[in-house]
Amino acid sequence: LHLPNLEDRREDIPPLLAHFLKTAAQELGEETKIMLPETLRYLCSLPWPGNVRQLENFCRWITVMATGRDVHLSDLPPELRHTEPETVNSGTDQWHQLLGRWAENRLLANDLGDDGLLGGALPVFERVLIEATLAHTSGRKRDAAILLGWGRNTLTRKMQELDMDSAGSED
Repeated sequence: LHLPNLEDRREDIPPLLAHFLKTAAQELGEETKIMLPETLRYLCSLPWPGNVRQLENFCRWITVMATGRDVHLSDLPPELRHTEPETVNSGTDQWHQLLGRWAENRLLANDLGDDGLLGGALPVFERVLIEATLAHTSGRKRDAAILLGWGRNTLTRKMQELDMDSAGSED
């Protein structure tokens, strides 16, 4: 008998969560937790490499560890909060949430560096955008620069500042 992975049947995640949360609450003598919509969307976007067993263990953990009845993104265990989602359900919202979480973690850890929060984020942000546009243009710097809203020389300078491999064609 072959059961597909949870990431191949994401539509099963909400009813499985509801079942495991109810079961965990009964077994542990706690109230049944309720996933907020944004939390449910995020959980449905995760790869769940441990499949159903991982999902069940998560439900037991959250039943004990979440402080209120409603489960917020901030209630999730660290290993799930730092996981990149497999799919993007609402690209902009999810991107903003991930950036916000990154900023919160830096602020909580007082890990701001000499350049502050923005100074630490900007090089990472630029690197990701440069890599994405170069991949999209098959390494053509001129085309990538246009997509970034920069000139080719600015792209070359940014790549040097970021110690990025300057392989790629000029055209």
